[in-house]
Amino acid sequence: MTTTIDGLQYAKWSEKIFRQMRQGKVDAVHVTIAYHENFRETVANIREWNLLFERHADLILHGRTAKDVLLAKETGRTAIFFGSQNPSCMEDDIGLIEVLHTLGLRFMQLTYNNQSLLATGCYEACDPGLTRMGREVITEMNRVGLVVDMSHSAERSTLEAIEHSTRPIVVSHANSASWHPARRNKSDVVLKALGETGGVLGFSTYPHHLADGPACTLEGYCTMIARTIDVMGLQSVAIGTDLCQDQPDSVVEWMRCGRWTKNIDYGEGTASAPGFPDMPSWFHDNRDFQNIAEGLRAVGLRENEVRAVMGENWLRFFETNFGPKA
Repeated sequence: MTTTIDGLQYAKWSEKIFRQMRQGKVDAVHVTIAYHENFRETVANIREWNLLFERHADLILHGRTAKDVLLAKETGRTAIFFGSQNPSCMEDDIGLIEVLHTLGLRFMQLTYNNQSLLATGCYEACDPGLTRMGREVITEMNRVGLVVDMSHSAERSTLEAIEHSTRPIVVSHANSASWHPARRNKSDVVLKALGETGGVLGFSTYPHHLADGPACTLEGYCTMIARTIDVMGLQSVAIGTDLCQDQPDSVVEWMRCGRWTKNIDYGEGTASAPGFPDMPSWFHDNRDFQNIAEGLRAVGLRENEVRAVMGENWLRFFETNFGPKA
């Protein structure tokens, strides 16, 4: 039976979405629980998730290890794994990394578009690479089993994170820059380095990351995946949709602006359309993962390759990277 895992979502969570996950047979999802939140605010978000786990125990469970994905499959539920899209949740205290891991955090991005205390975001004009603190934080994340995510990071910082980390890292939600040159998408240099070190790329369905935006075809998307397999190797590719289902357009302002600016940061959007773009016709919500699987078969992937992309690669990564370093 196929395992389906999504490497990134930030939805307006509800029973409706959890039921759609079950209808789509989604076994696990990495969810964003923090963008610009500090430690205490992140804990408050975890508290809210604990209530969701209690209220919807028949649909979701808190994932901490790969075994929880298997438990979710066996019991007809979806395992939810926590991640932060910014290091603001650890503030400037390296000791909070282990605390956050204990609370269930399994992924943390070193940057969200901007320069952070740790590394450089993809929207900065200059990328000096990892900071001194960034190298120390990666070492601590490696020790406890908190996965380094460079989805919103600039090229040099990403390459240095791959080199410095003693455990594989991820780009949980992005695509190939040679297919579509969005600032968030990754060059073949990065993709090759990620693949050579056992890392994982989650392919995004977010329209700003797609060639032709909302008009991107399923064939075009799946052909890009097939080509990226040639660059990285089959074992390093997966899905990370970046689905922001049911979020109001006002949430984009929090995502992009946080507390660092008083102005509207349009990011990869345009001044005339600062909100969420329309999704492509073949992927609207968690019920549509089968469309991607069928698209991969249509462009020539064998069944074992489809299974690897749709979830088995993430599951294998979870098995070896969510616990303390041996």
